[in-house]
Amino acid sequence: MTTHDGKAGGRPLEIGKAGGLAIEAVGLVKRFGDTVAVDGVDLAVPRGGVYGVLGPNGAGKTTTMRMLATLTGIDGGSARVLGHDVATESDAVRSKVALTGQFASLDEDLTGVENLVLLSRLYGFSRPASRERADLLLGVFDLVEAGGKQVKAYSGGMRRRLDIAASLVVTPELMFLDEPTTGLDPRSRNQVWEIVRSLVAGGTTVLLTTQYLDEADQLADRVAVIDRGRVIAEGTTGQLKASVGSGSLHVRVAEQSRRDDAADVLRATLHTDVTLESDPFAVTALVDDTALVARALATLSDDGIGVTTYALGQPSLDEVFLALTGRTTELEAS
Repeated sequence: MTTHDGKAGGRPLEIGKAGGLAIEAVGLVKRFGDTVAVDGVDLAVPRGGVYGVLGPNGAGKTTTMRMLATLTGIDGGSARVLGHDVATESDAVRSKVALTGQFASLDEDLTGVENLVLLSRLYGFSRPASRERADLLLGVFDLVEAGGKQVKAYSGGMRRRLDIAASLVVTPELMFLDEPTTGLDPRSRNQVWEIVRSLVAGGTTVLLTTQYLDEADQLADRVAVIDRGRVIAEGTTGQLKASVGSGSLHVRVAEQSRRDDAADVLRATLHTDVTLESDPFAVTALVDDTALVARALATLSDDGIGVTTYALGQPSLDEVFLALTGRTTELEAS
């Protein structure tokens, strides 16, 4: 094992950028007994940016990522990561990638510093270089004050940042991030987003799985939408949202008894799908032509249907999935 004694100076988290594809996957298949978790996934991920894999729980996102990271065997198809075949050159792939899952893989009884020093030593760093690397990463991820505390005392956001820091003891060419902000508060989510942007600025390619369209919107250059183990759409987030309409009209009626009437009006006026929300007063309609919104609201008023609030916004992830699959993202994990 190579020993790392060099100084961690300059831009230690930066690597060189390269053109071409970071990931090429064709017809990936994974079965667990009679269950087909991944059913012919094709991916072409460019180097040097963020590629999002978007889908609900149980869609096959994590399984796809684990196959690409060589943690799970492939039952069909093929994939190359950074030019190496994941089936026959797994060691070469592992030497160039890092993976951070949904849950922190840290020793909770150790401090933040101890976790990072331990991992650095396992990678072959000398004792002084291990401590230097740990201190550097704690500073980069704003964990200096928490570095001497046991990880069990960390908040969810702090654990997630430390987990990502642990993945960067040796800076990877490709980082797999599996739903890195699940369960985090808004402030912690924003911190993770900034970390991802910094990784990309330093030359690392990021494959990000997420359930959140806003996260993909913030970070990803392109997105593959996966459902039931298959890619059902691919493009920029703008293209995905445009594919289901220009926006969504959310209306809350004054009387619950008139909600069905409001839905009928919106359906007839906007010529689009209408969803009755869990709120018994609320209804949502996808909008292909925003010019029709004023006419729809006027028709509601003419029909004596009182509206307490309305808002026109971008389609949500559920609405994208409803349009693409006929169902929402609220699925049980498989």
